[in-house]
Amino acid sequence: MDSDTVIATAATTIALGSLWVSYTQTRATRLHNRQTVRPLLVMRRVKEHEGHEAGLLVINAGLGPAVVTNSVVHLDGDHIGQWHYHTQERVLAPLPVRPKAHSLRPGAAVLAGQSAFLLHLDEFSENQHGWFWDLITRRLVIEIRYESLYGGEDFRATPPLF
Repeated sequence: MDSDTVIATAATTIALGSLWVSYTQTRATRLHNRQTVRPLLVMRRVKEHEGHEAGLLVINAGLGPAVVTNSVVHLDGDHIGQWHYHTQERVLAPLPVRPKAHSLRPGAAVLAGQSAFLLHLDEFSENQHGWFWDLITRRLVIEIRYESLYGGEDFRATPPLF
């Protein structure tokens, strides 16, 4: 082997090594960028004794906006559709007092740090509104499917089980 062949082989090896380092660094940077805008939707059942309010609250505890892709609603174990106006009417019509309702349609964005009640009673009393607490803790399950701005992750948020 002459010196020109050794130099060419070494240069090619160094170039391939540089290409590999560049590729892995680019992948790591892309993954990091995705994580810095990752949303995290959390659902909580809220019952405040001081404020006398109760409801089903959605909070974006992540670093980026959550883009809603779909929602699935189950009432008494039966699938009844997405969480939009018609499903809300079906759930809320038979109730003795109509709670406030908020829809999260596909394409809606929940900004980082934002929170919203899906169902909410301003004046909650355990004695008068036990049916509402039963509704949001036992009878109604809302699952929100969402993704980050990058798309394609299919994250899901559901209320915690009791």
